[in-house]
Order: sequence, then structure tokens, then C-alpha cells
Amino acid sequence: MSDEKEATRRDFLKLAGTTAPVAAVAVASGTTSAEAAEPDLSSNKMQDTAHTRAYLASARF
Repeated sequence: MSDEKEATRRDFLKLAGTTAPVAAVAVASGTTSAEAAEPDLSSNKMQDTAHTRAYLASARF
């Protein structure tokens, strides 16, 4: 017989409970916010503005 311990549901929940907060902190601390550029009114293309960033952020699933 093998001396290896089988993983149980309790072990999985302990691991998941400790790694989730660590992952959340890593994601939150690694992101930086970018500022939107001033709109170029002479262009007909979609501009990178705070309004378009807010729309695109709200349209994500």
C-alpha cells in the first residue's frame, strides 16, 4: 500500500479558502488604471475617452 494521503473534500476547501484571498490581492495590486486621452474632434473614428471606456466596461460579461 502507498503512504500517500488521499485528498479529501475538507483538504480542498481549506486550500481554496486560503488561496482565494491571496489571488484577489495579487490581481488587485497588479492592475493600473489608464487615463483616457483627450478626444480628437477632427477624426471620424471612435475616440478613447472616459465615456467610451465606461461604456465598454459596462458591456463586458
